[in-house]
Amino acid sequence: MDYKKSKAPVNTVTRNIMDLCSGTDNIYESVSIIAKRANQISVQIKEDLSKKLAEFASYNDSLEEVFENREQIEISRYYEKLPKPTLLATQEFVDGNVYWRDPCHEAIPQGEE
Repeated sequence: MDYKKSKAPVNTVTRNIMDLCSGTDNIYESVSIIAKRANQISVQIKEDLSKKLAEFASYNDSLEEVFENREQIEISRYYEKLPKPTLLATQEFVDGNVYWRDPCHEAIPQGEE
């Protein structure tokens, strides 16, 4: 997923609490859902970055051969400019792009009580 194309803001935005709890009717549950999604996004971004930087890995133990790789710097700058995972997760939650379910609130079929 290309997170650069996301509509999430790069800086922190003040949000109305009632807008965040409209889907769950509980602000704490909404924050928990956003936090879990932010962890998923963070892991995914870290894996993507690790894969891209693994191409530039040097397995020489020589300290004298330290050099700057322009492509590696560009990749690092790209990931530094991305919105933080919490901002991405919050935007996904507000847009309704996050699926969650709570087994405690699901209806029990009749005859299985």
